[in-house]
Amino acid sequence: MASDELMEKIVNLSKRRGIIFPSAEIYGGFRSTYDYGPLGVLMLRNVKNAWWRSMVQLRHDVVGLDASILSTPKIWEASGHLANFTDPLVDCRSCKERWRADHIDGVCPNCGSTDLTEARAFNMMFKTFVGPVEDEASTAYLRPETAQGMFINFKNILQTSRKRPPFGIAQVGKSFRNEITPGNFVFRTREFEQMEMEYFVPPTEAPTWFEYWYQERLKWYLDLGIEDHMLRLRHHDKEELSHYSAGTVDIEFDFPWGWGELEGIANRTDYDLKAHSSYSGEKLEYFDPNTNSSYTPYVIEPAAGATRAMMAFLIGAYCEDEVNGEPRTVLKLHPRIAPYQVAILPLSKKESLMKLADEIYADLSPVFSCDYDDTQSIGKRYRRQDEVGTPTCVTVDFDSLEDNAVTIRDRDTTEQVRVPIAELRDNLVSRLGW
Repeated sequence: MASDELMEKIVNLSKRRGIIFPSAEIYGGFRSTYDYGPLGVLMLRNVKNAWWRSMVQLRHDVVGLDASILSTPKIWEASGHLANFTDPLVDCRSCKERWRADHIDGVCPNCGSTDLTEARAFNMMFKTFVGPVEDEASTAYLRPETAQGMFINFKNILQTSRKRPPFGIAQVGKSFRNEITPGNFVFRTREFEQMEMEYFVPPTEAPTWFEYWYQERLKWYLDLGIEDHMLRLRHHDKEELSHYSAGTVDIEFDFPWGWGELEGIANRTDYDLKAHSSYSGEKLEYFDPNTNSSYTPYVIEPAAGATRAMMAFLIGAYCEDEVNGEPRTVLKLHPRIAPYQVAILPLSKKESLMKLADEIYADLSPVFSCDYDDTQSIGKRYRRQDEVGTPTCVTVDFDSLEDNAVTIRDRDTTEQVRVPIAELRDNLVSRLGW
């Protein structure tokens, strides 16, 4: 399938099935902003939950945080964002469009002109004002990353959690970047969600933990169903490293337009803690009782985009095949990522069947995200569930009233098995790897 065709099908499927809508569509839209529909909000939540489960719930060395979006500009001065968080901006003198210089190779993508202005630095932070007066003293910024909230809370968490290096602080939340040229659906937008973790380590252990985390994060995507040929690791060259980084590795995904960053893992050294310590006057160090001395930890940072990851899962799962000679579209999503794990389908709207289906829904919904669908033929309902990636369908038929059993249908194989209702929950737990 051609790359453009695949991307068009993903966008159309997202709109048709209530995964992702263009924002403010009734007003003609608002560039590069998107709303997540009934299925999209479930899938995005599942992506974030899967990340949190892997990074926090299943580990004893990582704790969580939810820091504020608005904060003092001193943070961004200390972190270097006010001085360094810039992209090269050029204007096309012919059509007046603006572009990021390093993305266009000297040619305007809109009109083809090479008559461009000299590149100038453009700071990508969104500026606002706190309070009723718009002056320099009330200036604030929407955070461009979640990381700084974790650095400035290092001392608080060190004292309250009783953790010691190596340990991590994890956070999922909104970030905002005034991108010059957003695009490629939800790949690059000005408002997005990040999943970041700052892992504080003794300086001598930083190289070991750096390698550990980029391998661990690659494994996460593989474990959740993205095929290995669609992923690769790319080490940054020295000249492209951020001002704080001693080493960065990108996990890249083979998007329809080519390889693009899915997640970055960086060795941020002790840059951030020392910068905030210098600007705030607070010591951000760890006292090691074993050596009776203090040191500033190095930080390893895996930083992923929740919305970008969701997009990769959609693309990686998209499949077209045939069932009984008829074409079908199916999202072969991992059960932890799929919007629904189970769909309950009463064969008809007969009251006795609906009652039993309702009871099954009530039994399963505390454990799984469930859909309930009683409209149209059972074949069309199966196709709908295939198209949104539901791994299993449970059909309640007239025999269910006699034998107290239901039919489970597998999304990928379309195989069907009869299972006693009393064993249904345990069967699905085993089947879905729950």
